[in-house]
Amino acid sequence: MSFESIEEIIGYAIEKEKEAAEFYEDCSKQESFSGSKATLLDMAKEERKHQAMLENLGKEHGVPDDYKFKWIPDIKRSDYIVEMKYEPGMHYTDILRLAMKREEKALKLYNELLSKSDNPEHQKVFKVLCQEEAKHKQFLEILYDDYMACQGD
Repeated sequence: MSFESIEEIIGYAIEKEKEAAEFYEDCSKQESFSGSKATLLDMAKEERKHQAMLENLGKEHGVPDDYKFKWIPDIKRSDYIVEMKYEPGMHYTDILRLAMKREEKALKLYNELLSKSDNPEHQKVFKVLCQEEAKHKQFLEILYDDYMACQGD
């Protein structure tokens, strides 16, 4: 990735968050189980929050002052997942695999942006987004492991 300005970087990140929200919304429409559908819609809402955070960067509605940073352990399940492309009608396990990989990429993006930023406000937003994406990745990896365990894997 090569960007000319911080505005281009933020614009790219906003587009990625929109894509993520749309991905989860699309997946939720095909899911027949209400719990799975609700989980995917919750993920979409989270991605929309990230989008808003980026859109409000530099405004008074950025990162809340009381945001708590904490270490999110990496299960690394997505490290062993191959790249996949979304196709309507995918099985739930494939959706989870694809989602894990997407969250892994988002986490890498925000870690890279954090390392390249010299603006403290931008750094704080990127750090928050790193933590949020790490939480999503961990959540999906645990959900996948639990689902597979129920299937006898």
